[in-house]
Amino acid sequence: MLLERFLEQADQHADKLAAADPLRRLTYHQLTTFAQVMRGVIRRHSRCPRIGLMLPGSTAFAGTLLGCWWADREAVSLNFLLQTAELQAIVADAGLDLIITIKYFAEQAAALGVPILYLEDAGLKGRYLLAKFLPQPRVPELPPERTAVILYTSGTSGLPKGVELTHGNLFSNCRDSISHAQIQSDHVLLSVLPPFHIFGLTALTLLPLYMGMTTHFLPRFSPAETIKTLRQERISILMAIPSMYAAIGRLKNATAEDFKSIFLAVSGGEPLPTGTSQHFLEKYQLQLNEGYGLTETSPVISINLPWSRAEGAVGRIIPNSEVRIVDHEGQFLPAGQDGEIQFRGPGVMKGYYHKPEETAAVYTTDGWFKTGDQGRLDSQGFLSITGRIKEMMIVGGENVFPREIENVLVQHPAVSEAAVIGQRDPSRGEVPIAYVILKDGHQCTDSDLRSFCRDRLASFKVPREITISTDLPRSPTGKILKRALK
Repeated sequence: MLLERFLEQADQHADKLAAADPLRRLTYHQLTTFAQVMRGVIRRHSRCPRIGLMLPGSTAFAGTLLGCWWADREAVSLNFLLQTAELQAIVADAGLDLIITIKYFAEQAAALGVPILYLEDAGLKGRYLLAKFLPQPRVPELPPERTAVILYTSGTSGLPKGVELTHGNLFSNCRDSISHAQIQSDHVLLSVLPPFHIFGLTALTLLPLYMGMTTHFLPRFSPAETIKTLRQERISILMAIPSMYAAIGRLKNATAEDFKSIFLAVSGGEPLPTGTSQHFLEKYQLQLNEGYGLTETSPVISINLPWSRAEGAVGRIIPNSEVRIVDHEGQFLPAGQDGEIQFRGPGVMKGYYHKPEETAAVYTTDGWFKTGDQGRLDSQGFLSITGRIKEMMIVGGENVFPREIENVLVQHPAVSEAAVIGQRDPSRGEVPIAYVILKDGHQCTDSDLRSFCRDRLASFKVPREITISTDLPRSPTGKILKRALK
């Protein structure tokens, strides 16, 4: 599937630049040879069906991932931003007997208790020169239902679970996202997210290879390097999480001219604050288009697009997939009503690795995946996210979703970010409390913010307390950890 598709693109575009990073630039032919080399390396060093990859987004990751599949193995992309104990638990759960990494991560990798292969010590240069004179190895049969990757969830709502995504899941999500967003092979993509994040894996690594595009990888996100790459490489597709866009927006020397080559700028991974979107539009004349998806859905479910968008929404559903909204009893809700978002399509995961009960719990009896997100569909088919069902508070008998309050708080001109959680209250059951981060150079008090909320929210939704902070606890990908706030 994806491996065969890549090799087809390599046959057609052998001399086209496939992937570049600060260390190397590889054409499609060169990336194919590198993947062929990694296939042999993996087969020599491991007998396990799963291979651990601790690599940043790079030409090395792209080639090693393809080499894993060519060796008929599954890839477990490891989150190198986790603490050692967290990584040890993941490595044990996946049953790995080999981790491929680079010496930058040597101290962390050495503590994981399994054999480590450093790319710097793998003799790749000699093997690469030899591979150019050898016949191309046979491609194994990789049916759609075969597991391709296992990605462990960040654990923001509990212990990490290994999400098994198949070759069919990833192939279909690339195909349908490309069709939906009208992406072309001559587009040039900038990858700034790590490949242990599903957004970084599918949208920023696999999708461009599927399409025969060129990808420029920044292994470590830097706002200044992002702008430099946009200028030098005439990037046409930019995808990032909101906190990255916010950091880019704070640059003093970036101008609208730097973004003139952009065909599509997508924000995903977490809610896009209205202030960030408005700032980009005003400062750079660039519309940020919010998308929605989950690791379990490979990930894309919907995307707002410049020619098909609705304010406050996350777009229409990608082709070949369906969304429905249901109430707490599982009954279908009509357009405009809030309920749980349920999804059905070829991108839905195979399951949670070694966790049949947890897997069964996220499916309905008629086969729909329960996202755990609260939202609504409008009459035009645009999806909006209104909160997480598990985060819902019951305040004096009324249902309150933190996201609604957060959306109001970030409209205040002094507020950069906001997080709202529920706090137990003897008289009302729960009350909302908020944490906010102010924009650089802005001043504001908690009383100012509560007054701002009172003008825009029902009284029971106004936060009982508002704490102004310089930062908040976050996951490795930048999401605010509400369980830590609790």
